[in-house]
This record gives sequence, C-alpha cells and structure tokens, in this order.
Amino acid sequence: MFIGGYVSAAGLGLTCPDWPLCPSGIFPNEKYLIEWTHRAVAATTGALIIATAVSCWFTKNSNKYLKLTGTLGAVFVVTQITLGALVIDLKLHALLVAIHLGIGILLFAMVLLTTLFAFRLGKATIQANI
Repeated sequence: MFIGGYVSAAGLGLTCPDWPLCPSGIFPNEKYLIEWTHRAVAATTGALIIATAVSCWFTKNSNKYLKLTGTLGAVFVVTQITLGALVIDLKLHALLVAIHLGIGILLFAMVLLTTLFAFRLGKATIQANI
C-alpha cells in the first residue's frame, strides 16, 4: 500500500502505460522503475496471499476464521490485480482509483486478521501440548 500510495501521490501512475509489463519488457529502465517496482511487489505479495489461502484450507488445524480471512484475502488480491489493470487501461479513472484503494485496505485487514488467527491457533496448540 505504501508503494501504491507513493506512485499515486507522485503522479507516476501512468508512467508504465501497458499492463502487466512496461514498454521496456520484464526489466525496466529508470523511466519505469518506480511503477515497475509497485507491480513487482504487488505480484509477489499476491502470490504469497494466494499461497496462504491455499495453505489455510490444507492445514488440518485451521479453524473457520482462518479459512474465511485467508479466502477473503485471496479474493481481494485477485480483485486488486483486476482493478489495477482497469485503472491503467482507463487512464486513472478517479472512481476506480478510489475503489482500488478501498479494496487495498480490505486486503490489508484480511491479511492482518489471518496472521492474528494463525498466531492464536499456534498459541492454543502450544498450550494444549503442555
């Protein structure tokens, strides 16, 4: 969210007019570096959030709250990626930029809740073993 806020505040949202890659390809030149960094961090974060959601479903000790927040996090990250592409394609339409920020806040909340539920689950398991 920090990098996305910086890209938006600095007016760099359309420095990379193509999506998902910049005109220079996979590795950017200095003209596209900040926007490319935002996309690279977002893609990495998205992959990790989806992996977390999948692991919530396949871990036998996961409770319903962990599965719910993990799944919502995955849904929100896919929504974020889609909105990010639309924001670029529609040349920073103000309503879409605002929705993109709102979904980002919801995504952050789901990741935070998933983390809290996971640590709470770990603590309960440790206490049960004592």
